[in-house]
Amino acid sequence: MSPNAKYSVLLPTYNERANLPVLVWLLQRMFTENKLDWELIIVDDASPDGTLQIAQQLQKLYTPKRIVLKPRTGKLGLGTAYVHGLKYVTGNFVIIMDADFSHHPKFLPRMIEKQKEGDYDIVTGTRYAGSGGVYGWDLKRKLISRGANLFADTVLRPGVSDLTGSFRLYKREVLEKAIANTKGKGYSFQMELMVRAKGMGYRIAEVPISFVDRVYGESKLGQEEIVEYVKGVMTLWLKV
Repeated sequence: MSPNAKYSVLLPTYNERANLPVLVWLLQRMFTENKLDWELIIVDDASPDGTLQIAQQLQKLYTPKRIVLKPRTGKLGLGTAYVHGLKYVTGNFVIIMDADFSHHPKFLPRMIEKQKEGDYDIVTGTRYAGSGGVYGWDLKRKLISRGANLFADTVLRPGVSDLTGSFRLYKREVLEKAIANTKGKGYSFQMELMVRAKGMGYRIAEVPISFVDRVYGESKLGQEEIVEYVKGVMTLWLKV
């Protein structure tokens, strides 16, 4: 692995005003303590709660070198947020994660070390293997998530335990190539991205994580996203 590794965090946001300051502080502390070069690219979709204004204050505090703001004019979907943010990445590794504390930065050193161990193309956090787990969800949400993963695993057999998870570390060129072949934009995006990458021959490793339900704000998952996910799995089954 290159000794000049730089880690770019892609962070789509929508109504994350209360979560963003602490998350950014945790990220900068983790990178600083581990002596890693980094940047955070925030893609805000015109949050009505003032998330962008908070991000602008954080940029002044941590400098534009570390905090890069690339807002959009409306809520345009998770997949397109990654595509948009990826254009401005300067690191050779890209981390994608949620802004709501579901993904704690404390797991990133393990993911980075795992990538180094085997020079993996992708390292994904998993809730459903080893010591991984989910905390704070009601039974309905757990069943939806577990069912979505089991459904995709049965139909597509990708060999990855957590297809719907969105806490991942990619080599930059791997993400660029995989995302160019991914059609899904919503809840199915993470699943399709991993299946496409696996089909392209990229090597994937997993690190168990603890997923904790958001403290502030509301979940963006609705019935439409679930229907889209099922359609996405079946479309991949016909094509991959």
